[in-house]
Amino acid sequence: MKTNNEKGRTYVLIVGIYLVLKAVINMVIGGGFDLGGIIFAVVAALAMFSGLQYLNIAVAALVAFTVVRNMPYNLTHLPSTAIYLVEAVIDAGAVVLLLVQNDVKAHFTNKWNELSELFKNNISKD
Repeated sequence: MKTNNEKGRTYVLIVGIYLVLKAVINMVIGGGFDLGGIIFAVVAALAMFSGLQYLNIAVAALVAFTVVRNMPYNLTHLPSTAIYLVEAVIDAGAVVLLLVQNDVKAHFTNKWNELSELFKNNISKD
């Protein structure tokens, strides 16, 4: 896949891995299988790796929405939800990274109408 910024792609890869690990850890802590959480994390990680425009904003918005949605419960059920508050802080950091960091923003410059060429270029170089 074409990237416009190696450092930005590395940051995005770290955020993607974090999202997948977070989904798995939440399943272990929560004691149940959450297929939706795993699917979201994997799809978000793969989509962000593509570097397509605006995907950083979309993923950041979904992560921020999740934090805001769960915050009241996590605050009112302390101390048993302290781990989720730590998770919320990390999530907030990921959101800021996806929206503000210049290398990450430079990674998300691939045009949607050039999607097929992104894959062709990658295949032909191998």
